[in-house]
Amino acid sequence: MLHASELVVYDGRQEVARHERLIPKGTRLDLEHYLEALVRKPGAFPGATTLEQARSAGKFTPVHDAWWEAAKAAHGERDGNRALIEVLLMGRHVPHEHLVAGLASAVRACALTSDAVALEARKAAEADEVAAPAVPVAEPDRANVTSLTERRLAQLPPDTRPLPSVAAYDQLLRARQRADRPAVQGEMP
Repeated sequence: MLHASELVVYDGRQEVARHERLIPKGTRLDLEHYLEALVRKPGAFPGATTLEQARSAGKFTPVHDAWWEAAKAAHGERDGNRALIEVLLMGRHVPHEHLVAGLASAVRACALTSDAVALEARKAAEADEVAAPAVPVAEPDRANVTSLTERRLAQLPPDTRPLPSVAAYDQLLRARQRADRPAVQGEMP
């Protein structure tokens, strides 16, 4: 747990370390270490020292800034900050260059959700996995964000089954109406 004056480290419920929190000028902070705390307090993200250090180290690129600004304009300050933090958390599982490529594609397509960035980053990773041919091939247009459902359905064989019918249920309705009629007529004066 990160407090104003100290850092307490737990293993499950057991405290394993307690340190005084030091933030002198020469210290290098890693943005990666603060993302969980920033998810809970996204308003602290824009002025965070660790964000400035990530910018100066080249880990937070102008592409990140462009997507972040567009996300804040579309979703509001708080939700835009939270969406960017989710994208940065994705960086733990996706190489930085694929994440930046995903952000760039998402900005071009005006896809301002972390899910869209994840999809575009996966596309960039898949494109890198394909063996490079001897003749250079034009890079595919990644500006089109495709629906995950459409992508899955495109790989399925055509469905040749007949459409379902509810005719059998109509028989139940007719039987019930016949049973209800005498009771309804008998109650009328």
